[in-house]
Amino acid sequence: MKIPVIVLRNLVVLPKMFIHFDLEREPSKQAAEYAAKNQGRIFMVIQEMEGEEYPQSEYGISKYGTIGTIKQLIKLPGGIIRVLAEGGERGFIHSMYKTEDHMEGEVERLGVYPFDGDENRAEGYLRALKEAAAEYAKVNPQAETTVKQLLAVSDLKVFAEIASTRLPLGVSYAKEYLKQDGVSGQAASLLSFLAKETETVKYRNEIQEQVKERLDKNQKEYVMREQMRAIRSELGEDEQSEAEVFLKQTDELEASDEIKEKIKKEIGRFSSIPSGTQEGTVSRNYIETLLELPWEKKSEDSDDIVSARAILERDHYGMEKIKERILEFLAVRHFTGEAGGSILCLVGPPGTGKTSIAKSVASALNKKYVRISLGGVHDEAEIRGHRRTYVGALPGRIATALKQAGVCNPLMLLDEIDKTGSDYKGDISSALLEVLDGEQNVRFSDHYVEIPIDLSHVLFIATANTVETIPRPLLDRMEIIEVTGYTENEKFHIAKDYLVPKQLVKNGMTAERVSFEEEALKKLIHGYTRESGVRNLERRIGQIIRKAAMEILEKDRAFVTITEEKVLEYLGKEIIRTNPANEENQIGIVRGLAWTSVGGDTLEIEVNVMPGDGQLQLTGQLGDVMQESAKAGFTYIRSIAEKYGVKDGFFKENDIHLHIPEGAVPKDGPSAGITMAVAMLSAVTGKKVLSDLAMTGEITLRGRILPIGGLKEKLLAAKIAGIHKVIVPGKNRPDVDELSPEITEGITVCFADSMEDVLCLCFEEKK
Repeated sequence: MKIPVIVLRNLVVLPKMFIHFDLEREPSKQAAEYAAKNQGRIFMVIQEMEGEEYPQSEYGISKYGTIGTIKQLIKLPGGIIRVLAEGGERGFIHSMYKTEDHMEGEVERLGVYPFDGDENRAEGYLRALKEAAAEYAKVNPQAETTVKQLLAVSDLKVFAEIASTRLPLGVSYAKEYLKQDGVSGQAASLLSFLAKETETVKYRNEIQEQVKERLDKNQKEYVMREQMRAIRSELGEDEQSEAEVFLKQTDELEASDEIKEKIKKEIGRFSSIPSGTQEGTVSRNYIETLLELPWEKKSEDSDDIVSARAILERDHYGMEKIKERILEFLAVRHFTGEAGGSILCLVGPPGTGKTSIAKSVASALNKKYVRISLGGVHDEAEIRGHRRTYVGALPGRIATALKQAGVCNPLMLLDEIDKTGSDYKGDISSALLEVLDGEQNVRFSDHYVEIPIDLSHVLFIATANTVETIPRPLLDRMEIIEVTGYTENEKFHIAKDYLVPKQLVKNGMTAERVSFEEEALKKLIHGYTRESGVRNLERRIGQIIRKAAMEILEKDRAFVTITEEKVLEYLGKEIIRTNPANEENQIGIVRGLAWTSVGGDTLEIEVNVMPGDGQLQLTGQLGDVMQESAKAGFTYIRSIAEKYGVKDGFFKENDIHLHIPEGAVPKDGPSAGITMAVAMLSAVTGKKVLSDLAMTGEITLRGRILPIGGLKEKLLAAKIAGIHKVIVPGKNRPDVDELSPEITEGITVCFADSMEDVLCLCFEEKK
C-alpha cells in the first residue's frame, strides 16, 4: 500500500506503543501534516545513515518500520511539530519517493505472526523470559512495576507486546525486535536484551557505590580537617591553611588591585575544593604561577652611559654600530623615562657574537637576562601557553621567562627567530606579533595565565642568521642591525683579548703556563679556520691548550709557548687552502666573488668554445637564479659581438660551455652575472682577462649592472686570495664608503654602472 513516510533519527516505534516525538526536518513535517489530514495513517522508520541530511529514497533507512496512527499534532515555536503517535502493525518498505508535498512509500503490511512452535516451546520461552525479568528487577528497582505486570502474564505473545513497549530496549535491540517474523524470534531478542541489561545495570550499580564511598571518604576527611582546625584554634596553635598563605602572599604581591582581586577569586575556589583531588592540584599550581609572576616588580636600571660603554667595550671587540645603538637607547630612555622603543634584531652569520652581545647589554643596563630559544619551535602554545582545561597545561615561554627573571623589565633574548615553524598547532610568528608589537604587548594574553600580562617594560632583542625566512609582518616590528663577519685582523684581536683568556680558564690553565705568540694566532686564523664568526677559532684554541696541558704533564714542563711550529705539531697540516689569484692573464677564466653562510669566497669561472650548433651548456651545480644570470649575460654578449669583431654565424656554428669548479657544491645567486658575461666574451673573442682582478654584480639583458649584498665578506675573500683590483656595481658605492680602511687597504675598488665600464677594465691591453 502507499502511505506517507516519516524518517526518524535514533528512535524506533514499535507496535502497540504510544509515543511523543518532535519533528524538525521539513520532509517529515510535511508527511505528518498530510497524514493528520488524511485518516492519520503513517509509516515510521529509522534512518540508518547518520551522515545523510534526509534520505530521498529507501536507501539509507531501515527496511522495517511500524505502520501507526497520528493521534495528535501540535506546532511549537521555531517551526517544530510535536507528534503523539500510536504504533500499529509492522511494515516492510519496498520503495520511497517524494510526491508534490510529502515523502511517500510502497509499504507491505507484515502484522504480528503467531508463535512458530509447539506449546511446550512457547512455555519454555515464557518461563525463561519471566526468570530473566525477575533478575532484571533485582538490580533495577525502577523496573519493578513493569516486571510485576509481566510476571502475571500467561501468554507469550502478550508478554512480548508488553515488554517491547514498557522496557527500555534501546535503538539496536528495538530494530532487531522489529525485524523478527515470529514470536519466537521476538522472545529470543527480549531474552538477549534482559541478560545484557541486567549485567550492565550491575556494573553501573557497582561504579555508583564506589563513587559514593569515595565521596563519603572525602567528606569525612573534610569534617576531620575542620575539627582539627577547631582544636588547634582552642589550643592557641597558629597553623595557616594553604589558602590563607596564598591570601597573605597576594596582599604582599606587587600588582594592581584588579589582578589581586582575580587571584583572590581563584583562591576562594581553591579553598572549596577537597584536598588531595586532581582538581585541587591544578588550582594550586595555577595560583602559585600567578603569585610567582612579577606583575609590577621592577629592577633598578642603570643610566650611566659611561659605565655602559665601558662594559660593551670590555666584552666585545668592534661592533661599533651595535654599541652605538644600545647607547642611543639608553640615552633616550633616560630622558623619556620609558623602556619602550624599537625592538632590535641582530642578523648575521653564526659565531659573530649576536647572543653574547645581548648578555653584555643586560650587564651594561643592569637588567636581568633571560633567553628564549625559538629554533625549531612550531607549536603556538609554546608562546601563548596551554589552556588550563588540558592535562599537564603549562604557561608559555614568555610568561615562564618573566617568572624566571623575577622582574617585569628584564632583557629578553629571542634567539634564532628566523628558525620558527608552523603546523596544524598554530603559527609561531603570529603569536610573536603580539609579543613584539608595542601597541599590543601592553596586554599580552597567555592562555594558561588568562590575566593579561604587561610586556611593555621588557627590552626585547632578537637574533637571526638571515632575514629571508622571517615573516614580513614580524620583520616590520623589528629594527634590523647587521652583524657582519670579522676580518682576519679583528679575529686576531678577539682571539688575543677574549678567546685565549676564556679557554685558559675553561681548561684550568693560566697565562704563565700557556702563552700564544702573535704569529701563531695569525697562522691558526689563516690556515685552520674559515668562517664569518669565531666559534670554530675558539674550538681550535681550546684544542691547542688541551694538548699543551698534556705536554706539561708528560714532559714535566713549567710552561709552553705556542709558536707557529707548535700549531703545526698540535693540529697537523693546514686544512684551509686559499685559491690564489692566477699568475698569468688567461682567456675565458675570470674570478668572481660570492657570499656564503660562513663568509666570502672567490669563484673561478671557466668558459670554453667548441664547434657545435649554438648551444649554451652550464655545469657546476648552478641554481635557477644563477642559470638565468648566465643566459642573460649570454644574450648581452651576442648583442655586442659585432662590435668586438665576432664573425657572423659564430654562435650558430659553435657551442659555449660555462663551468664553475667545485662542481659538488651548490651555487646560486645573481651576483656572478657580470663575471660570467666577461668570461664568455673573453672565450668568444680570444681576449685575455687580467689575472689580478675579481668582480661581482648582477647583469641585465641590456648590460646594466645592479647592486649586490655581502660586499664586506666578498672584499675580504678577494684580499685573502691576493687580488688587488675589484669591480663592484656603482650603486654599491655607499656600502664601500662605510667599510673600514682595514678591509679596503691594498685593494683598488672600481665602480661600474654598465657592462661597457666593466669591459674597459678587465681585458689585457695589446702591446
